[in-house]
Amino acid sequence: MASELNLDMRTDGYVRVRDLLKLNLETFAKIPLKLHTVDEIREAVRRDNKQRFSLLEEDGELLIRANQGHTVTTVTSESLLKPILSADEVSVCVHGTRRKNLDSILQHGLKRMARLHVHFSSGLPTDGAVISGMRQSVNILIYLDVNKALQDGMKLYISDNKVILTEGFDGVVPVKYFEKIETWPGRAPIPFQK
Repeated sequence: MASELNLDMRTDGYVRVRDLLKLNLETFAKIPLKLHTVDEIREAVRRDNKQRFSLLEEDGELLIRANQGHTVTTVTSESLLKPILSADEVSVCVHGTRRKNLDSILQHGLKRMARLHVHFSSGLPTDGAVISGMRQSVNILIYLDVNKALQDGMKLYISDNKVILTEGFDGVVPVKYFEKIETWPGRAPIPFQK
């Protein structure tokens, strides 16, 4: 909503905290943003168990951004995220979904939908190190063949909170880049046509 709110967002996704705190909006807890302090923002970012946000201090000014999940096209992947240049940088690259979505995914590929990227996790839902990138309610795991994707020119990135992101090709990760599909938590293989 940055553009509708006239927030000045940089290409790396950062906005000034002072501009954010001036907005006539309420938090999910129904508290006006104007009633919060910069110290409360710092504490909220520090305590967020999924590490969804980053803070940056520049020239005495505090800036904040979401680490991923952007829908604003002024945010560029290259300025927001670290490129993944080799499959060796990624031990696991898995997208979690629900079984009800699988037929559509197998027909059309993984789509970024309204976001800038398709999201992948750098681990399984039970891995202690995985803090973001996959909902706990998933029951299907789709693994990306990172090596094949990179060889064919798909750009992959990793966010500050270890979510792997890609724009795919025209917003889609085609099925031919799926390494394997499994049920979760049983990990039974699901056969599919590449």
